[in-house]
Amino acid sequence: MKNAISNLEDILSQTISGFHQYVLTEPAHLSYVSRNLCAMVGCTEAELLSEQEDRYAALVHPADRGLYAAFLQSLREQPQTQSAEYRLVRKDGTTLYVKDTMTSKSGEDGALLGDSVLTDITSLKHENDNLQFLNETIPCGFIKYSCEKQPRVTYINRQMMELLRIPQAQEGELDYREMYTDNIFLMIPMEERRRFALYLNRVHTAGKPMAGELTLLRCDGTRAHVFGWVTKCVNEEGAEEFQSVCMDVTERHQAQKAGETRRYLKALTDVYDKIFQYDLSSNTVTCRYSNNSPTFKWLENIPMQMEDATERWITGTVAEEDCEQVRTFFQKFFQKQLYRPGGRPPQLSYRAQSSSGEMELYQGIFLKMDDSVSLYCCRKVTDASEADSLRHENLSLKENMQELVLRFTDGVAAFEVTEEMVTPLYASDNVFEFFGFSQEEWMPLMKKSTPIKEFVSRSDVAYEEYEELFRTGEAEFNYFDLKSQHHRRVKAICSQKAPSGTSPRYVMLYNVEESEPEQGEPQPQDRTVSIRTFGYFDVFVGNKPISFRNKKAKELFALLVDRRGGYISSEEAISFLWEDEPVSPVTLARYRKVALRLKNTLEEFGISDVVETVDGKRRLVMERVRCDLYDYLSGKEEYAQLFKGTYLSNYSWGENTLAELTGSFLS
Repeated sequence: MKNAISNLEDILSQTISGFHQYVLTEPAHLSYVSRNLCAMVGCTEAELLSEQEDRYAALVHPADRGLYAAFLQSLREQPQTQSAEYRLVRKDGTTLYVKDTMTSKSGEDGALLGDSVLTDITSLKHENDNLQFLNETIPCGFIKYSCEKQPRVTYINRQMMELLRIPQAQEGELDYREMYTDNIFLMIPMEERRRFALYLNRVHTAGKPMAGELTLLRCDGTRAHVFGWVTKCVNEEGAEEFQSVCMDVTERHQAQKAGETRRYLKALTDVYDKIFQYDLSSNTVTCRYSNNSPTFKWLENIPMQMEDATERWITGTVAEEDCEQVRTFFQKFFQKQLYRPGGRPPQLSYRAQSSSGEMELYQGIFLKMDDSVSLYCCRKVTDASEADSLRHENLSLKENMQELVLRFTDGVAAFEVTEEMVTPLYASDNVFEFFGFSQEEWMPLMKKSTPIKEFVSRSDVAYEEYEELFRTGEAEFNYFDLKSQHHRRVKAICSQKAPSGTSPRYVMLYNVEESEPEQGEPQPQDRTVSIRTFGYFDVFVGNKPISFRNKKAKELFALLVDRRGGYISSEEAISFLWEDEPVSPVTLARYRKVALRLKNTLEEFGISDVVETVDGKRRLVMERVRCDLYDYLSGKEEYAQLFKGTYLSNYSWGENTLAELTGSFLS
């Protein structure tokens, strides 16, 4: 029995964290302290025990003593168990956060006792303080939602509600939070829903997070632009869910958009007499450029009600016989029926009163800036025959520029080329990457002329292809669009070279097609990856061949196959992909783009796990593919006839392996 009591003493002193016993009857004091409590506060048993005073209470942080006194008083009222969190000041002056769980009970002599156990929560408190600091200094919206076809919101934090301007629900009013709970797509503008659904589909299929910018629809009808990411998790109930963290970048987006518009306007003012900005989201029209017209100059940069201002202009200016067709043209625009998918920008010819009071022939065009903003640009045609004369090659360079902008869709880039120098006039973010520049690097280029060869050196496109553009006046290229995360095809049109060769030429780029899967397009059910190396190189997922949009990305994958599971560094890959070029910042940047495009292609087919990347080095995970080369080299009888004497016919560097295979084949 004595041995059992001794063991009990050891358990209380060493195992139960911070155990001590109180006599709660006044004067309150400690009647027992464990060794681990002494270690916790840095005091000896003698320093803590006293029948005349509460020496433990003296260790409580001065700011928490009122809370601690109320805690003891509550325990005195009746036998019960209570918990409290407070701070203790150790003997060395450091602070300790504890959670005190005490049970009060009556002793044999009638005194009220309290058995207490302490839990050290210092690290947890510091972690929470750090989270609170981040929450206050870098407020982020956080949201959880289900993985259903129509996701339901299961949690939304205060910052996200403020970002979306969700008001507190009043009695009898619509509860916007409840509305979003039922369908997260209600906070996504209609034109963004397809892209958002596509992202969710990719995250759910690949099981990897995605990041990017997105437009959200606030409760008050305005729009917020956020940068964030989506990841798939398993919640406490074991169900899959999406989680998103968002940072509000609306101000940055608006400033950037305004900068893009200014640069675009600068290029367009060389072509058009007047430019009006139509914003369908705010239902306004603003005169952005009037060429000092006395009729419109005083209205520049003043937003007006869109339909009313347009109707007043038609009624007061357009020739009576053209009013109906002009009115119909703009009504279709207001109703979002004017733009046709893949079509050229809508154009209009009409007669209207000029600032001199005479009836003149005008040509107008709508150029789409984004889903809500378009620019209506118009110019006066000196006589009716000028429209036809624009097609002739002997026109001035300015007229060639007019023809380019009138004929084709809204340009994603415009350049001025003089002899061997180039100056960007305008470009959207998506085009920076095409030329291998960041936005920060691009801005200074717009203020100076750069040798063409240097300007295009970071691009995947060979300089000879640009030379062909300048010679023939027309070319098409592939590029990876950062915004949509898909490959697009872009067409370049170059104005004719003047006989003198000294006047500037203009280049306009515009999208001609985009390869993007339909919303919710299912991944192939059969994810078996089959690789063919004997003959021409090809890759299949199930029975579906991968159509690589970038030739170098396909060649990089072939290189990984040829390496047979071994890692290949950036420098080694460059020596194969660009055999005649040394490793340099330019080729390294070009290689990173190729590797990114390969990664995106594999992710699109749901097979990103076949390539492993460690510290910039890449290798093929051989166990996850079927390959005729690997089958042949296995030595199994059933694969002995696979090799017919050709290997990676697409690539000259495959000759080394071909020689190895031929030697074993002939022996």
